[in-house]
Amino acid sequence: MHNNQIIETEIFKKAKINLATLIPYGFTKNGNTYYYTKNIMHDTFKVIIEVTNTSLTGKIYDNAFNEEYTNFRLETKLGSYSSKVKEEYIHILKDIKTKCYNEEYFLFKQTNRLSKLIIEKYHDYPDFKWDNNPHCAVFQNQETRKWYALIMNISKNRLDKKSSQEIEILNLKLPPNMITELLTRPAFYPAYHMNKKYWITIVLDDTVPDLEIMDLLAISYSFTIKK
Repeated sequence: MHNNQIIETEIFKKAKINLATLIPYGFTKNGNTYYYTKNIMHDTFKVIIEVTNTSLTGKIYDNAFNEEYTNFRLETKLGSYSSKVKEEYIHILKDIKTKCYNEEYFLFKQTNRLSKLIIEKYHDYPDFKWDNNPHCAVFQNQETRKWYALIMNISKNRLDKKSSQEIEILNLKLPPNMITELLTRPAFYPAYHMNKKYWITIVLDDTVPDLEIMDLLAISYSFTIKK
């Protein structure tokens, strides 16, 4: 998405497009791009949404002058009129998200694959406990309420000063001797924000295969079972 598409980025950050729903919703297709238009504010403005399989961008035009209207994107305090335009625009975006996108719990592909595997195997859903950290979630044994996995979205420089890219990590509880061995391998780090003797952090960038992670997660889960 473009740098000025902050509204769109926030709304669609955890959503994945379902292209088959776009034309029934009201989009038209030209090449590989889908277009949706709708008048708002008593036909004063026209909203144009462009969607591809990897992005969504939106613009608003003043119908009287056929000029792009951008006041609703100002970061300063908006007047009541611009606020109303922004409100109607956000309503359109959220309706498109509800009807044409699939919600994904996390930001990266491997994290979403693993979350689905966890749900299928243990019937536990991610619990997003902290409003000030909306991308951080725990998986816990529903009987004992003990955590066996923690997923967090962080900058990689928290683990490795050589990189500042955005990543997702998985914290698991494992036997100390296993942790010592795993720390010699790529993508494994001393536990971030957890007890480093009993927990380990795995970077979810496909370096470690899903099936191996699920095997390790099964060990972590075993610590939560009533003895």
